[in-house]
Amino acid sequence: MERSHTPKTVRHLVLVLGDQLDADSAAFDDFDPASDVVLQMEVMEETSYIAQHKKRIAYFLASMRHFRDELIARGRRVHYVEIDDPANTGRFETEIGRAQRRFKPSRTIALEPGDWRVAEKLRRLPEPPEIRPDRHFLCSREEFANFCEKHPRPILETFYRAMRRKTGLLMDRENQPVGGAWNFDAENRKALGRNSPAIPTRPSCPPDEITADVLRLVAKRFADSPGKIEGFDLPVTRGEALAQLDAFVTERLPLFGTYQDAMRSGEPFLFHSVLSGPLNLHRLQPREVVEAALRNKGAPLNALEGFTRQIIGWREFVRGIYWQRMPHYADENALDADLPMPRFYWSGNTDMRCLAEAIGHTIDHAYAHHIERLMVLGLFAMLLGVRPYEVHRWHMSMFWDAVDWVSLPNTLGMSQHGDGGIVGTKPYAASGNYINRMSDHCRHCRFDPRQSVGEDACPFTTLYWNFLDKHRRRFASNVRMRNQYSNLDRKDGAELRAIRRQAAAISQRVT
Repeated sequence: MERSHTPKTVRHLVLVLGDQLDADSAAFDDFDPASDVVLQMEVMEETSYIAQHKKRIAYFLASMRHFRDELIARGRRVHYVEIDDPANTGRFETEIGRAQRRFKPSRTIALEPGDWRVAEKLRRLPEPPEIRPDRHFLCSREEFANFCEKHPRPILETFYRAMRRKTGLLMDRENQPVGGAWNFDAENRKALGRNSPAIPTRPSCPPDEITADVLRLVAKRFADSPGKIEGFDLPVTRGEALAQLDAFVTERLPLFGTYQDAMRSGEPFLFHSVLSGPLNLHRLQPREVVEAALRNKGAPLNALEGFTRQIIGWREFVRGIYWQRMPHYADENALDADLPMPRFYWSGNTDMRCLAEAIGHTIDHAYAHHIERLMVLGLFAMLLGVRPYEVHRWHMSMFWDAVDWVSLPNTLGMSQHGDGGIVGTKPYAASGNYINRMSDHCRHCRFDPRQSVGEDACPFTTLYWNFLDKHRRRFASNVRMRNQYSNLDRKDGAELRAIRRQAAAISQRVT
């Protein structure tokens, strides 16, 4: 489907991938509307190489189609291949080749892909494109490689401070951190009580005609994909993304820091920004997002710092790790985890209330906030011993904001400790008591987070002690886990044997 007149002679064919929806990216540098053509493709392979949530598919397709129309409104010529086009070959390689044969450009141009798999596809083309750096990120791949040369064991905190100094964000005139400290994480761990403040409603993004067409397509063509398509309400245009940003900054940011680790039944969003999708598709720029937050002078420093750390610290850090370590990073499995993903992660059919809530959020919204992802969904999989790459594949399947460069280090590395400590210096191991402290889930659950053995024992607690016992040789000398192993040492042999038996029974039951 071509949405504008094609010039007789095409100079540049500019390839725009589905997560590169930025009209001012380096791919458009020196773009000539009279002689250049943009190529956008919806290919079946990208919707089927893993099972994908209906809302994830719809979000990408609707965002791409709106971006197409934005480019045309700017006077740019766009050759757009829709997924149900009879001529569509269904793969990047063949569609790019088909476009190159048709337009015969003197050069094909592309932005650095965010996915190693896609980068390899482009590299192996008979006529590979010129690859330009992605200016969306505040730290280039080369800069991160230089950082790793100076810091052979890269640590987030060191990197985050370097990024604060580089950008000047939350820095005073003496190039020192505003407030006298780099990190206010200790102030960001409060649970929501009965008298906690009301949670603002996110602004609505009702589907327009373009999105409605996509929703009909997804409902028909991807009927067997996981998740629900009903209630689609995602920001598929830059204008909608900016409205979401403004609503977060004015309404939810002031309490985001304090409650960013909290969970509550029936509340999938709480005070979180829910901006990861527009950021990962380049509809929003990281610097503009942080600067918008910093303009809210009424927001406390713990909220501003916590949000800034997520955007210019963690997000940039995991991208750097991804490109430094791929492709071998995907094969890391330091804990020798060998179980498949539990079946109930696709259905939510479990008596464990915290897991049922978090999985329900993914089914309904293709979303769960970061503590649900890390300390419920990820924690259970790690304690159980699920193969870390399978956790990553499930994450890519079920979340509308998932792209490979951010998902893989967050799941395999941070969540599953599958990289042996490259992303984090210790595993995020905790018992059911953590979930009880940070949520109201345990009050409504049949399991007791204080019990590790018996019919009422919380599976998280059983598996937690079993995990520490199983990996004692690896982690007992870790300074950050000293207290955990001191507590484990208080258990006698009979109790540990009972924990091992119950942990084995849980594994057999859920996988």
